[in-house]
Amino acid sequence: MRDWADRFLDRILDTPAGCWQWTGYLTPNGYGRLSVGGEQQYAHRLSYETFLGPIPPGLVIDHLCRNRGCVNPAHLDAVPQRTNVLRGENQAAHRARQSACLRGHRFDLANTYRAPNGTRKCRRCRANQRTRARRRQGVHCASA
Repeated sequence: MRDWADRFLDRILDTPAGCWQWTGYLTPNGYGRLSVGGEQQYAHRLSYETFLGPIPPGLVIDHLCRNRGCVNPAHLDAVPQRTNVLRGENQAAHRARQSACLRGHRFDLANTYRAPNGTRKCRRCRANQRTRARRRQGVHCASA
């Protein structure tokens, strides 16, 4: 029987983008899997540990190329889970990269506050919203 390293190398396809595309079994969310010693292993984690060394405790493997099926160790980086999420293309990452609110007001120390759920809010938009609400209710500020 062939060892896992031969089976691993047989399941790699070099792509023009530099990715080592996993051609073996892919999980429904796109990660490569391989059986080693009767245990299922993620191919990208196995590649990282084989070529770069052990994964430090508390870190996860991030695909810098954004290709979950890539096992090229040059495209893999061990980072905290938060960094991995914020580097991605999900909604949390998109919002974290925003530098202004939807109306174009900059998110800076003077104009930003954190809502109880942890999201950033624009002070200027909130003040404008309150002013509109008071006008709808017929409340006006007295002139000085």
